[in-house]
Amino acid sequence: MLKDFFIGMSQNKLLNNMAQKYGFKLGAQSVVAGTNIEEMIESVKELNAHGISCTIDNLGEFVSDNEEALEAKRQILNVIEAIKENDIDAHISLKPTQLGLDIDYDFCLDNLRELVARANDYNIFINFDMEDYGHLHPSFNLIDELSKDYSNIGTVIQAYFFESEENIQTYKDYRLRLVKGAYKEPEAIAYQDKREIDQNLIKLVEYHLLNGKYTSIATHDHHIINHVKRFVKDNNIPKEKFEFQMLYGFRKNLQLELAKEGYNFCTYVPFGHDWYGYFMRRLAERPQNLNLMVKQVFNKKTNTLIGIGAGAFLLGRLSKRKNK
Repeated sequence: MLKDFFIGMSQNKLLNNMAQKYGFKLGAQSVVAGTNIEEMIESVKELNAHGISCTIDNLGEFVSDNEEALEAKRQILNVIEAIKENDIDAHISLKPTQLGLDIDYDFCLDNLRELVARANDYNIFINFDMEDYGHLHPSFNLIDELSKDYSNIGTVIQAYFFESEENIQTYKDYRLRLVKGAYKEPEAIAYQDKREIDQNLIKLVEYHLLNGKYTSIATHDHHIINHVKRFVKDNNIPKEKFEFQMLYGFRKNLQLELAKEGYNFCTYVPFGHDWYGYFMRRLAERPQNLNLMVKQVFNKKTNTLIGIGAGAFLLGRLSKRKNK
């Protein structure tokens, strides 16, 4: 029920608009590295100073027309130029829907091709973030098409999908980010039990460490992190073949600790005003993230915002039960 709550909140346009208006007055800067490129670059430089690489996400939700998608493309092109100009250790993460996948496939492909080509000129990697199941295979199709001409791209495999083992075998020659998964998916296509999802993530991580190109293990779960540490040691897997990833603002001490231990570490750095849906999905993915961030992010006003959303969600659930 808690996961449903956060997924529901992530899709609420009213709350999303409120968050964009008031978020940075309420502490959103704890999980978002600024509202513009200049602020984001300073945040990345600070992380780089601690030996931490970054992947940069220009946040955006509910892209429904061509101009919004084109504006997102222009912004990401500016980020690519800023990475080059500032000589920072960073690459790009993007969502195909932000570039027009829900509008027109070929329009999206053209936008992505321009971004990938520009990044390729500068030897900058681009990771295609995965979204819900409805976008899974169209996103794979985009990767397949662009891979005919470019090698600076990779993607994400979500452990809660039953088909993930097949997908990771198909894309084992790519740099992959392995995650648990953050969307609400039906029982017919995805594991629902946390223990099963964790077990499958470990299985996928081990497979790609042994057979794949470069592995990004994206988790805040110290149990899984410790398992990976033991596995790479037991199987003589060099540290150059993998990295740990966490989100900006989450478990900062552990991020620094892993970097100091000599592991490659990459922080997922989102920036922009449109932070709300992103953050709610992180809480849905692992509700324990709320415990990690609540003292850093939420003051009384933000708790009020979440309380309003929680009340609306619970009232909706009760109403549905009464109508049954």
